Amino acid sequence: MLTAAVSFALTAAGVAVAGLRAYRRRHLSATRWFAVALLPAGLYLTGLFPVARTIGSELADWATALVLDPRVWTGIALLAVSTVLLVTTRWLGRRAVDAAEPRPAATGRAPARPAVAAAPAQPPAGAGAGGAPKAGKAAKPAKAGKRDDGLGGEFADIEEILRRRGI
Repeated sequence: MLTAAVSFALTAAGVAVAGLRAYRRRHLSATRWFAVALLPAGLYLTGLFPVARTIGSELADWATALVLDPRVWTGIALLAVSTVLLVTTRWLGRRAVDAAEPRPAATGRAPARPAVAAAPAQPPAGAGAGGAPKAGKAAKPAKAGKRDDGLGGEFADIEEILRRRGI
């Protein structure tokens, strides 16, 4: 009897809050409040409160037995060993499949890049006739954007597009 009174009191309070929300033109919030307000009455009328009480007492009994009963600890240990064995066999099975499958061969070889960049055709600016820098003048460093990485002009158009877009 007390459960019924509390359930319907909670439902009435929720419906009142939903009414206030609707009065303030917050219809979405009012609908949510009304939906939540119907839960206690619905749980009581379906008889789920005694079920919840039974589930709660069974969980409390299990937790008490967990602390005091060595049989429960043995069951937990068996569950842990089972989990470790399942995970280990899954991991080892994947490793065996990876090792047994041949790796697909590449469709073509990438062109070999030279280990050292080719020497420039002309001596750097400020160099004398023998290729050595003139005394008194320091050699100008090469531009940072113009480097010879062995790719030639293959990516020049792509670099230009990226440069225009500011990337």
